[in-house]
Amino acid sequence: MTVIPCWIGLDLGTSGCRALAIDQAGQQIALAKSALPTAKTKPRLADHRLTERPTTEQPVTAHSTTGQPTTVATRSRPDDSRAVEQDPEHWWQAVLDVLGKLSDDLHHYRPQALCVDGTSASLLLCTAAGEPLTPALMYNDTRALSEAQQVAERAPTDSAARGPSASLAKLLYLRRHLQPSQPALALHQADWISGRLRNQFGDSDWNNGLKLGFDPQRLAYPPWLLAMDLRPVQLPACQAPGTDLGPIYPRVAAACGLPQTLRICAGTTDSTAATLAAGVRAPGDAVTSLGSTLVLKLISDRAVSDAASGVYSHRLGHLWLVGGASNSGGAVLRQQFDDAELRRLSAGIDPRQATGLDYYPLPRRGERFPIADPELAPRMRPRPADDSLFLAGLFEGMAQIEHAGYQRLQALGAPAPTRILSSGGGAQNPVWSAIRARVLGLPIQRARQQEAAYGAALLARGDDEHSPCSQRRSSLS
Repeated sequence: MTVIPCWIGLDLGTSGCRALAIDQAGQQIALAKSALPTAKTKPRLADHRLTERPTTEQPVTAHSTTGQPTTVATRSRPDDSRAVEQDPEHWWQAVLDVLGKLSDDLHHYRPQALCVDGTSASLLLCTAAGEPLTPALMYNDTRALSEAQQVAERAPTDSAARGPSASLAKLLYLRRHLQPSQPALALHQADWISGRLRNQFGDSDWNNGLKLGFDPQRLAYPPWLLAMDLRPVQLPACQAPGTDLGPIYPRVAAACGLPQTLRICAGTTDSTAATLAAGVRAPGDAVTSLGSTLVLKLISDRAVSDAASGVYSHRLGHLWLVGGASNSGGAVLRQQFDDAELRRLSAGIDPRQATGLDYYPLPRRGERFPIADPELAPRMRPRPADDSLFLAGLFEGMAQIEHAGYQRLQALGAPAPTRILSSGGGAQNPVWSAIRARVLGLPIQRARQQEAAYGAALLARGDDEHSPCSQRRSSLS
């Protein structure tokens, strides 16, 4: 029997894990899914422990270290309401489950490489052998307020590492929960899963590294970061997304029914993977991902950044992927309605009619983009008696956030969107799409692929000549 090569993308989202395989032509040949437990909002880490450990005074450790040590003594304020945690072992069990399911469906296909995407700025500390030392602080965990101030005193104003939801503030927060002199690696969700697959830890990628302070223009950690007091925590080495890191660990391969020749590639963020999957091609192409959060991505011929409004740029071949992520999105809808109610109430909405409601829907206090304000409160009042009108107001409020986001990107120097593709679960709701088209004044199209795992699979396969990152290996390596 002829064995046909295929490539696997593995997507770790906020509520589930998905694995998808494609062939050489980019056709999807198999898809498997596994659920994740809901993130905990009651933290496992207790802030009273922060007062029990003295601040250490040592220079940063990285894979390449320069600069002078800087002593910092900053403590976080207890605020459980900002905490959003997950147990990394739950990710791993979901990965084993989903890869086992996928391999059962591959039949005469032989996987060549695998690439992982994960939620941006979801960070944990672990040992050199990958054993978690802390829970993972998720992308929307904003408890590290004083640590964010510590970063703000050192980082440039346009750095994506600024802010309490950024990876760097979380690293500083988690570091204070370590035992004295306990060596640790700082890894993102995709980094740690890629490490478990290889049984080797310490690598990240340019996209996940961005909110840790990695400079995608110079392809290095900047001097201001290397001069900070981070030790005993070690920064990961950031590779180009899709870089071959090495083979899968034989025991993992056997457990999942995968070949031991399978290569594991450097990963990316979930929103970047979703953008690649959507089929963006040129400056002005935009993708709005309507998942638990609202993520805007826009292809630009120049890098754009503004930490004050949560804007940053990922390097994407000879172009840049500019964008930001709002905490608004499907998570707000889930707090109000189940799937059946959303379908029923959507049917009663006329998307051509403005509601007159001035909502800023958020699942909890705190926003990242287009307003970077950890204190911003949800605005979903007054609530009308008609639930369909209330839902229309939520849709409209999210569309206004989306519109404000693209306006902000344009004001900073990015091109105006010429077409907007939609991905994520919200893209399947035609009423929401019609409201968005009215508010944005542009036609809304569904992305050709709805799975972030598809974008990760493209990175595992290597980019086709039409992709904006087709020159990744030559121009960026």
